[in-house]
Amino acid sequence: MTTQEVTLHAYLSYADAAGAIAWLEALGFTTAARQDGQGGEVVHAELRLGTAVVMVASADAPYDVPQLKGLTTGAGLYVATPDVDGFFGRAVAAGGQSVIPPEDTGWGSRRARVLDPEGREWSFGSYRPGQS
Repeated sequence: MTTQEVTLHAYLSYADAAGAIAWLEALGFTTAARQDGQGGEVVHAELRLGTAVVMVASADAPYDVPQLKGLTTGAGLYVATPDVDGFFGRAVAAGGQSVIPPEDTGWGSRRARVLDPEGREWSFGSYRPGQS
């Protein structure tokens, strides 16, 4: 196996998966695949933005989402983008909760953080992990 064969993708379950998909589409993601169940639940959906892929499904139980403590839930998703302000604006306009409005950091990048409509943490930043 080579490192080129390894990729990492997020998967998230939501009580309102259709609502989560709409929120992600408002950010600019496109739905590349979606399978709905007979009861209207989202069995599997794949949303893409550039090379980023997020898989979404309807929750099969009432999962606990970590609560915000200070400025973080302790876990989240990070979108590397030069358009931090645009992502933040679209996320909040679509129902996200502002945690950190767009700001310049002391380490030379720009960042912002929101909670999606079900409380999951999303950060947008100009810092690109793995690059010098």
